[in-house]
Amino acid sequence: MIARGFEKPLYILPYDHRGSFETGMFGWHGDLNPEQTAEIAAAKQVIYDGFQKAIADGVPRERAGILVDEQFGAAILRDALAKGYQIACPAEKSGQEEFDFEYGEDFQAHIEAFDPTFCKVLVRYNPEGDRALNMRQSARLRRLSEYLQNARRSLFMFELLVPPDKKQLAEENGDQRAYDLQLRPRLMVKAIQELQDAGVEPDIWKIEGLDRRADCEQIVATARRGGRAKVGCIILGRGENDAKVREWLSVAASVDGFIGFAVGRTDFWDPLVGLREGRLTREAAVSRIAARYREFVDLFEKARIKPARI
Repeated sequence: MIARGFEKPLYILPYDHRGSFETGMFGWHGDLNPEQTAEIAAAKQVIYDGFQKAIADGVPRERAGILVDEQFGAAILRDALAKGYQIACPAEKSGQEEFDFEYGEDFQAHIEAFDPTFCKVLVRYNPEGDRALNMRQSARLRRLSEYLQNARRSLFMFELLVPPDKKQLAEENGDQRAYDLQLRPRLMVKAIQELQDAGVEPDIWKIEGLDRRADCEQIVATARRGGRAKVGCIILGRGENDAKVREWLSVAASVDGFIGFAVGRTDFWDPLVGLREGRLTREAAVSRIAARYREFVDLFEKARIKPARI
């Protein structure tokens, strides 16, 4: 079955990070105790409060959404569902090089428990990499895709990461930014084609930032090929600095088919660190997260405005 698609503007505040919260934010390793789990959940509540403040301050509610995990954000998901917000939940195990389901064979029950607007996966897929690995991943992803379509439940949001292999990075003299500019766009197109041909049908592709408008146009054309005219693309922040995220959003927003963004760490990381270190009050951290998220929404909205035709 071809993807159902999603064409409306969509501005996601993602904070489904799990491993990076445990180790990067808190410096914890191994199994968490209940107190540590509660502390991470409390930090995610700060982000959620920032999201709600942004809506109160003018971000269009019908275009806003959150992406948060069940492990640390179950209470947030229930509250957001009750309030009618658009919500997305991850289905993948955190920090894995190979996609697999977070809850194994119980993945369907966990999706149905929260009934999110979007079921999201993060997948590392290099079409010129390990063929057996890619085939294993695509088989699992097709299973999820078919379940979501047959159940007529959540839409399918696919975060595609295309990390370079050693040979590809060597072609650019070890320069990640050169790889991102010269090689990654072509590999992303090839990856999307392969996944579609394998029966994986996302309604929204979550795309790493692209520097050139022509590359954004090619991604949309590939995502929408073969009768997939309603499929949308959103740009992700990848934890980049403010200036780079603004550049990526501006480029993507000018292209029909890029309907929004998912920018998380650039919004919330510094405010949460400031709160943990005692440099910010909780109220100040909430306000900074709200302000940054709203700035990116305003930027994307303005960049979407097309000049009138004469």
